[in-house]
Amino acid sequence: MIICLDVGNTNIKYAIFDGEEPALSFRVATDVKKTSDEYGAQLLTILSNNGIDVALIKGGIISSVVPQLDYTLERMCSTYLHIKPLSLVPGLKTGLNMKVDNAREVGADRVVNNVAGLKKYGAPLIIIDFGTATTFNILDGKGEFIGGVIAPGIKGSLDSLVNGTAKLPRVEIERPSSIIAKNTVTNMQAGIVFGFAGLVGYIVKKIKKELKDPAVKTVATGGFSEVIAKEIDCIDCVDKFLTLDGLKYLYYMNSQDK
Repeated sequence: MIICLDVGNTNIKYAIFDGEEPALSFRVATDVKKTSDEYGAQLLTILSNNGIDVALIKGGIISSVVPQLDYTLERMCSTYLHIKPLSLVPGLKTGLNMKVDNAREVGADRVVNNVAGLKKYGAPLIIIDFGTATTFNILDGKGEFIGGVIAPGIKGSLDSLVNGTAKLPRVEIERPSSIIAKNTVTNMQAGIVFGFAGLVGYIVKKIKKELKDPAVKTVATGGFSEVIAKEIDCIDCVDKFLTLDGLKYLYYMNSQDK
């Protein structure tokens, strides 16, 4: 078994793989104030509750966009799992050809998504990740990462709206029954859901126009991918496990364990 950690600004996603198959996946809130012991105790409790024997975990890999947690989580893996995890840092073999101005600027999560997208869906491909930010990765017909788009995230946009106004309430991010909303809550839901659907649809349309490749597919991942995908027809597939699958592929690519 191996453990994969996708460390984002909002959540840390974990997956335990038994060979190619996921044995367990879960997420916890990202908290830079937590110690390695706190993360370790949390992890051991979840593994125990799900019948996973810690001794069977023989390796791991971490992708992180939160540098403050890099040492914390590496120490957690060392102390509680007795493994030294791989980290997605420059020099790790990815198989990707990065046709961008500075490959070191590309977030680890985007690299992982590209690796998984190519392996699972081929190229050309547009990958949309609905995370803390909404990112678009573009892979051309040769499978090269040629660039992308970064837009505000759905939850962050809602938080900004609520925090910047005196009377607007915090609402669940879900589709209202009509674009013409009748109360404050559904007004806000319409703006967030239909507004982001419009943003995604327009950006994908512009990307496809520039690519000039009718074979391009679009895959979406991340927390709100299903909500938005139901509103537009430019998303061909929703794959909530894309990033964790990518970490699995990278672990086996860089390890002797099979």
